[in-house]
Amino acid sequence: MKVSNKAIDLGLVRRAKAGDYQAFDLLVLKYQSRLISTAFRFVKDIHIAEDLVQESFIKSFNSLASFREDSSFYTWIYRITVNTSKNFLVSKKRKNELLSSDISEDQTYEIEYEDTDTPEDLLQASQLKKLITETIDQLGEDTKTALTLRELDGLSYEEIAKVVNCPVGTVRSRIFRGREVVDEAISQYKQAYKTKHLEVTK
Repeated sequence: MKVSNKAIDLGLVRRAKAGDYQAFDLLVLKYQSRLISTAFRFVKDIHIAEDLVQESFIKSFNSLASFREDSSFYTWIYRITVNTSKNFLVSKKRKNELLSSDISEDQTYEIEYEDTDTPEDLLQASQLKKLITETIDQLGEDTKTALTLRELDGLSYEEIAKVVNCPVGTVRSRIFRGREVVDEAISQYKQAYKTKHLEVTK
């Protein structure tokens, strides 16, 4: 029978609680790259992101006894990393940088064309990606947080609810609203682009 990833992590957590430091090292090796990527989206500096993740792992190790094992270890350490990153920004009076995440190449809103990409198609794709980034940045912090965790980090609704400490229904509502705003911006852009293109070809 295949053992779930959560069960494997919990096994390592229990060994670490019993004093097996190597078990905790395995958890660090398993998740540090993903968490550095998460911290980087907050602080925009890879070295600071690495330091924040190291600090997060130290915090989690020191409070390992308080981990109740009712959620996955990754959800727990993810939340610690997010909070550590936010606290860093607040301490540096840089609240305006909170969650100013860049849209990665593998983000959900992909731009696809049926025909071969022409220079005009590539320009439109670039403009549309910029529009999506700007639209997400203009969302309220709660909505932007939920949408970012879902679309960029791939967390489930339940995991996001634990990270932001609110009901799953609220998370779903925020993500729905966020997607609705982004989709509307895309729709308006495409309509304007189509109208402009028709005027040029007349």
